[in-house]
Amino acid sequence: MAFGKNPKLGKGRKGNKKKIVDPFTRKEWYDIKAPTLFAKTKVGMTLVNRTAGTKIASDSLKGRIIEVNLADLNENEDKSYRNIKLKVQDIQGRDCMTDFYGMALTTDKLRSLVRKWQSLIEANIEVKTTDGYTLRLFCIGFTDKRDNQIRKTSYAQTSQVKQIRRKMLDIMTEEVTTSNLKDLVLKFIPNTIGTRIQKECQGIYPLKDVYIRKVKLLKAPKFDLYKLMEWHDASNVSAGKKVNVKEQEQDTGAKVE
Repeated sequence: MAFGKNPKLGKGRKGNKKKIVDPFTRKEWYDIKAPTLFAKTKVGMTLVNRTAGTKIASDSLKGRIIEVNLADLNENEDKSYRNIKLKVQDIQGRDCMTDFYGMALTTDKLRSLVRKWQSLIEANIEVKTTDGYTLRLFCIGFTDKRDNQIRKTSYAQTSQVKQIRRKMLDIMTEEVTTSNLKDLVLKFIPNTIGTRIQKECQGIYPLKDVYIRKVKLLKAPKFDLYKLMEWHDASNVSAGKKVNVKEQEQDTGAKVE
């Protein structure tokens, strides 16, 4: 036999070669259901491994956070600057039932607001709703030119900034402590709180582009299936109703965006 031609070297041991299995054959799809506060309730699908042994599929799905653009939820492109976070709370059949978990302005919208020759004013506060949710709200606003102003800059004095920030905190506290989470989400969507802050701060210094830029859910009460079903009840009058923007503009005297 020639040197280096050992026939046994090319043969592997039995059982060494593993059978390649496509991981997607072990997975199944579930629908994600958004609350009826929004125009569109089916927002997408998510993957999970099938139930095997002690590992149950529904347990893997619970607690997942889904971030959806408000333009997709309400089928309105004008609201594309806001992202909504939803959390999977329960599984019913092939549906993942979600509720509100947070909100934020998109990065491009936030950066488009920041300009020269104006003051940026921010405020944040932790508040508790009437139904036991603890939220942290972040508000942002910018100074605007007065009527017939010739000067290029619109900078507010430090004392005025402090007054505006105090007013922001007072309004946010009042709005949250007198509402439950569902009513609060209905206020976030048309930017009702930001519009109110803009109107009430006119006497201190004119403001523009006032938004609740971010909402974080810090603490939620114990899970209640009945309350979750209220979020998904299509017959609920308070949920799913369209907010009349024109009526809000008449009430507040400021333009709602």
